Amino acid sequence: MSPPWLIVGGGIHGVHIAVRLIAEAGCDPDGVRILDPADELLARWRACAAATGMTHLRSPAVHQLDLEPFSLHEFAANAEHRRSDLFAPPYERPSLDLFNEHCDQVIETYGVDALHIRGAAASCRVDCQRVTVDTRDGGSLTAANVVFAIGVGEQPHWPDWAPSGDPCVEHVFAHGFVFPSTGGGGEVAVVGGGISAAQVALRLVQDGCRVQLVSRHPLRQHQFDSDPGWLGPKRMAGFARETDLARRRAVITEARHRGSVPPDVLKALQKAIQDGRIEWQVADVTDVIDEQGARRLQLSNGRELLVERVLLATGFAPRRPGGSMVDELIESASLPCAACGYPIVDSALRWHPRVYVSGALAELELGPSARNIAGARRAGERIANAARLVA
Repeated sequence: MSPPWLIVGGGIHGVHIAVRLIAEAGCDPDGVRILDPADELLARWRACAAATGMTHLRSPAVHQLDLEPFSLHEFAANAEHRRSDLFAPPYERPSLDLFNEHCDQVIETYGVDALHIRGAAASCRVDCQRVTVDTRDGGSLTAANVVFAIGVGEQPHWPDWAPSGDPCVEHVFAHGFVFPSTGGGGEVAVVGGGISAAQVALRLVQDGCRVQLVSRHPLRQHQFDSDPGWLGPKRMAGFARETDLARRRAVITEARHRGSVPPDVLKALQKAIQDGRIEWQVADVTDVIDEQGARRLQLSNGRELLVERVLLATGFAPRRPGGSMVDELIESASLPCAACGYPIVDSALRWHPRVYVSGALAELELGPSARNIAGARRAGERIANAARLVA
C-alpha cells in the first residue's frame, strides 16, 4: 500500500515537514517517507555549514526543527556540558554544534530517521489517484501526496571564469568539498562578498593562511538575509494582497539581502583586514591562469593575485530547484508557473491536488523568508493544516 505522504528532500525543510505531519497533523509515521540520496538526513545542510567554518547560525534560536518555538532553549538548558558560547548576541543565535545536536534529538524523538529512503529522485508523474517518483537507481515509489522540499544546495554558482575540474579551484558548496588542511600557511584567494565568503576567509586566517578576499561589491551589513518583518503581518499582509506575481517576484528580489554580512562577522572581517591578515579587493575576476601549480587571478581593477588555491564562496545559482524532474512534471501535469518560472500555489502550498512545495518553490506564496529555517516552519504549518483536512 502506498504511503499517504512522500517528501522529496531530507534537509531542514523535509525533516521539519515530516515532524509537523506526524506530531501536528496526526499522520501515522508508517504513512510518511523521506526520499534523499545522502546516508543521513540533514547531510547536505551539515556539509554546507561545515564548509564555511560557521560557528553560530544567522537565525535566532526560535527558528529550529521542533514544534515548540523554545524547544532549542530547553534543550540547551538541559545539556550536559553547558558553555557560555551556546548562544551569540543579538537574538540568541545558537552555535552550530548546539543546533545540530538539537536536530539529532528532534529526529530521534519523532523517529524521523526511520522514514528515510536513500535515493535520488529522477522523475515524477501524477494521476488522479497517486504520485509516482522514479529514482536514479531504477526504483519507483508511490504515494498519495508528494512534498517537494528541494533546496538550492545542489546548485552552487560557478562564475564563468572559473574552470571546472581544476583541483586548485573549488567551490565551498560543491559535493565532497573538504576544508583545506593548510598546515599553517599558504596563500588562498576567497571569491565572494557575503557571509559565507567572510566566514571562510576568517577560518583560513585562523589556520595561518594568507588570505586574498575578492568581492564584486563593497561589504554590505545586514543582521538577517531579509527583514524580520517578512515573518509576520507587518510586511506579509501587503504581500498577500498583491495579486500581480511579477510584482511579488520584484518584492522578493528587493527584500532579500543577498551577499550581505551580519554585524559580528563583518566586525571580525574588518579587523582582520585592518591588521593585514586579509587583503581585500573590490573587483571582478576576469581570468585564472595556471602558473605551474599556483594560480594567477587577473582582476578587473588591474591587479593580479598569485595564490595556491582559489575557494569560491559565490553562493548558489539563481535558477528554480528541481532541474529536469520539475521541468518534466510541469509539462506532463500542466502545473501553473509565473513568468519567473516558479510555482503558482494556493495558501496550503498546493501546486496540484497531490503536489505540495516548500522552500524556494514556495516563495511566491511565503515571501522572502521562504528558503530559510523560518520558511520551513511556515511551510510545515501550512502543509500540516492541509494534511488534517485531507486525512
